[in-house]
Amino acid sequence: MTTSEQIVTDQPAATEEQLEQEGDVAADFLEGLLDIADIEGDLALDVRAGRAYVSVEADDVAALATLSHPDTVQALQELTRLAVQNSTGRFSRLILDIGGSRDARQRELENLVDRAIQRLDEGASQASLPAMSSYERKLVHDIAADRGYSSESFGEGADRHTVLRRG
Repeated sequence: MTTSEQIVTDQPAATEEQLEQEGDVAADFLEGLLDIADIEGDLALDVRAGRAYVSVEADDVAALATLSHPDTVQALQELTRLAVQNSTGRFSRLILDIGGSRDARQRELENLVDRAIQRLDEGASQASLPAMSSYERKLVHDIAADRGYSSESFGEGADRHTVLRRG
């Protein structure tokens, strides 16, 4: 178990009020970053499934194109979580979406699972997916289950990945 996973399991679930506070702190932090980068964007805050969600949207989709790359979103999410933790003293499981990047990544993960299922249907006993974040692995587990397949995570740290098998 990594340190951050241990912090999450050792910490009581955040209240709705605490999650709203996380969203507010995250929004302030992200507004500062957008100002520095001279990028126009609107922020939307939400609380779902025990997590604060912050979305950055813009009328000019091109303005967010660079920021909406999956690796950039992941890095900005981690920075935002650190800012929230620094302000609140609590570990944050905040989710950041920039310009619809989460929906786009959901579709990519669905395609990835479908290709893995195709390998299983062609006779493979299991299909390994690339390493990904815990949030993305959770999405993969849900997608696989919805399609009637089982999945399990293997590995440690940055190498943790998901393996699919027939249900």
